Amino acid sequence: LVTLLVKKVIKVETYESEGGGKMSNVKVKATKKPVKPVIVVVYILLVILAVVYLAPLLWMLSVSLKDNAGVMSAPFSLPDVFHFENYQQAWQMGKLGTALVNSVLVCGVTLIVSLFFGAMAAFAIARMRWKLSEFMHTFFLIGMMVPVHCVLIPLFVRFAKLGLTNSQGGLMIPYITFSLPMTIFLLTGFFRSMPGEMFEAAAIDGCGIYGCFFRIALPLCRTGFFVSGLMTFINNWNELLLAMVFISDPMKKTLPVTLTYFVGPYATNYVQMFAAIIIAIAPTVVVYSLFSNQIVEGLTTGAVKG
Repeated sequence: LVTLLVKKVIKVETYESEGGGKMSNVKVKATKKPVKPVIVVVYILLVILAVVYLAPLLWMLSVSLKDNAGVMSAPFSLPDVFHFENYQQAWQMGKLGTALVNSVLVCGVTLIVSLFFGAMAAFAIARMRWKLSEFMHTFFLIGMMVPVHCVLIPLFVRFAKLGLTNSQGGLMIPYITFSLPMTIFLLTGFFRSMPGEMFEAAAIDGCGIYGCFFRIALPLCRTGFFVSGLMTFINNWNELLLAMVFISDPMKKTLPVTLTYFVGPYATNYVQMFAAIIIAIAPTVVVYSLFSNQIVEGLTTGAVKG
């Protein structure tokens, strides 16, 4: 914000000689560029919004480094002594290592399957000519509007009859189902933004549907795969309701469900709970911080045709 207010523009003035037309003098001077009030207001709002989003995260980090007495006496103050042992105790008592492996396994398989089938469906909708393409596009978009709470009980009853409850494979099925609509929606925009002349030239050279998909569409859609895959992974990484209902074995539970073990009916170990939360959200925060520009670029690229 301060940089914006004191922003300057370097103005270069050139003069040509009368005979040869060559530059004989260069005069450089700095002139202040007036800043529009609207831009200042926008930057102030962005700073306020950043503080609003970062304040809870910093507060959780501060609480995770205190002891229980310090949390109760001064919850919003900085810790006098940093208790890093809270993270070690939370990791051991909450069995976060096993839960972390379960989450990586479930989310990884879900990511691969949803991207594979979602890319094929999106390519068929965007690039293949058939009568039901728009209908199927609308059909998958409707899937984005169905909340998981509406189908939770029917899914559990059906999965219990099929013996799919209390298994990670049974948890992957609804994860893939609810991940496909968003994946197809994003990848359809990317495939439609590709020039059709490339596919026509490939078809003239003898390239079939599968060749156009694997040799042309997939290499050009790397940004789309990155964006949709990142959103799919993070959404499933933070999912709690389905994992809590479908899995009852503590050794098969994912990381969000394991965090609920730190809350007891009569007492709660706040420092270990917040330490476990920091461990759980650290991967998503790091990924979003490192690849935020790619995410925005991918979303805007898939949203524009041409």
